[in-house]
Amino acid sequence: DMASRAQTQPTRDHEWAVILAGGDGTRLKSLTRHIAGDERPKQFCSVLGRQTLLEETQNRAVLELAPERTLYVVNRAHENFYRPVLRDESADNLVVQPSNRGTAPAILYSLLRIAARDAQAIVAFFPSDHYISDDAKFMAQIRTALDTAAKRRDLVVLLGLEPESPEVEYGWIEPAQPLGGQAKVFGVRRFWEKPNRMLAQVLQLRGCLWNSFVMVASVQALLEIIESAIPELYRAFMALNPLFGSAAESKAIDLLYARLQEVNFSHQVLALKPERLAVLKVTGVRWNDLGEPKRVMASLDMAGIRPRWAEAGVPQFA
Repeated sequence: DMASRAQTQPTRDHEWAVILAGGDGTRLKSLTRHIAGDERPKQFCSVLGRQTLLEETQNRAVLELAPERTLYVVNRAHENFYRPVLRDESADNLVVQPSNRGTAPAILYSLLRIAARDAQAIVAFFPSDHYISDDAKFMAQIRTALDTAAKRRDLVVLLGLEPESPEVEYGWIEPAQPLGGQAKVFGVRRFWEKPNRMLAQVLQLRGCLWNSFVMVASVQALLEIIESAIPELYRAFMALNPLFGSAAESKAIDLLYARLQEVNFSHQVLALKPERLAVLKVTGVRWNDLGEPKRVMASLDMAGIRPRWAEAGVPQFA
């Protein structure tokens, strides 16, 4: 109804999406080469059907988040692959990295670009290489996460999925106590990275969740956590803050990236700060990370689809 929508509108005007599309997709190269016939990374590939994974992520995000407040983190080396998909996006919404330096610089750079436009922002981050069985159900859970992050501006809300199997290739989140009366939102006790089979079985029995790497938080919470976990990286980017939006930005970013080490956001930021995290338990949605050929094949089975490239049969990827 109109009255309740009018009340929620002011917060919605501060909601942003970031789609992470800068990865190299190396582990999937054998398969994407087969599908596309070239060296494009998986996010620019029609892995699951007619659309590229990037477009599928775009269509999912737009169910809750405004296109004009959706940023894309891309890698300049992939320009001829991302340009056709993102040709209508304004330059303000493209965060072009000169090279891939892991997830932490990608996340920090996009946060600072958003903070320069909206200090009150709440941001949802979406990797662009996921299979999700039901976009509407999934984005309804994102809505819960956005509302939670708006109320609790000190927290980073991760989306954790009920595991279907004791998967050894995934990161797991061990939930702590439920937070503030929210039945589905828990504190985070710790992360478990790629456990062995036995441990994964124990984690599944203990009610641990698959880490989807989808997260929602206020800009200020994320910047505080990054500053306390990796202060050198934080300071290096903050020094460029006055240049954002100017002609000097991309040159300065080039120089910065040239001297950066690869930094992983999950391991080197989030894992150090469990007390600042919450996990929203996602139910009723099947999820798969399309990191490896066998998981792509499993997702096709889940979705009941046989794209044209798979019709010839692909025994070498099974």
